[in-house]
Amino acid sequence: MDALPVLHLDDRLAVVDKPAGLMVHDSALARGETDFAADRLRAQFGRPVFLLHRLDRATSGCLMLAFDRETASAMGRQLMAREVRKNYLAVCRGWPDAEGLIDHPLDGGPGKPQKKPAQTAYRLLACGELDEASAGHPTSRFALLQCSPLSGRFRQIRRHLKHIDHHLIGDTSHGDGRRNRMFRMRGVHRMLLHAWALHWTDGSGRTFGVQAPPDAEFRRALGLFGWHLPEAPLALPSAGAAAEPEGGR
Repeated sequence: MDALPVLHLDDRLAVVDKPAGLMVHDSALARGETDFAADRLRAQFGRPVFLLHRLDRATSGCLMLAFDRETASAMGRQLMAREVRKNYLAVCRGWPDAEGLIDHPLDGGPGKPQKKPAQTAYRLLACGELDEASAGHPTSRFALLQCSPLSGRFRQIRRHLKHIDHHLIGDTSHGDGRRNRMFRMRGVHRMLLHAWALHWTDGSGRTFGVQAPPDAEFRRALGLFGWHLPEAPLALPSAGAAAEPEGGR
């Protein structure tokens, strides 16, 4: 099993860069798979690991883990309190507003029908067009977003982008099949959601931040439009009342 790139490592915790296509741990969604990030990480570090949050199989990027229960519990409280800042990169259909806060309750996924409050803040990083007609227009519009989930619901960013009609590219469950095909025809076959950066504070008050560079296929998608990333995540709207943007084409 290949080792996962390490973005941060100390005696208590680590952050690794999970590749797209790798499941974090065994679950009902595994469908007979035997390769999981949790198993790789136990072998890689030679000690027990406690995964502190989850990433969808198709999502790449920053994944945080602890090496002991005390650290896992302390970081778990920070995550529950939304004191760990998570920033994702997402490519979506259409051109959303310059920034926004999507406020839309979500259920907990299969078998968990109860809806709970959910908010996702986003900022528009870049816009672009592909030379392919769409919805009566001569081109198809797409955007690069920086997104931050202010709650932790099942497939939150993917479902929130669908809710505002700016579907995530490459998402076969909640996305737009026609736009997904446009990217596949151009050599981009992955879901374009990447856990770009994490920022947190340890028990002594020291702050840390890491970034995971997008993989080659994600960079290929950026290259279709000549998009470049900022050096660091930008400020995003805070939790509160949200004005939802119009849908895209």
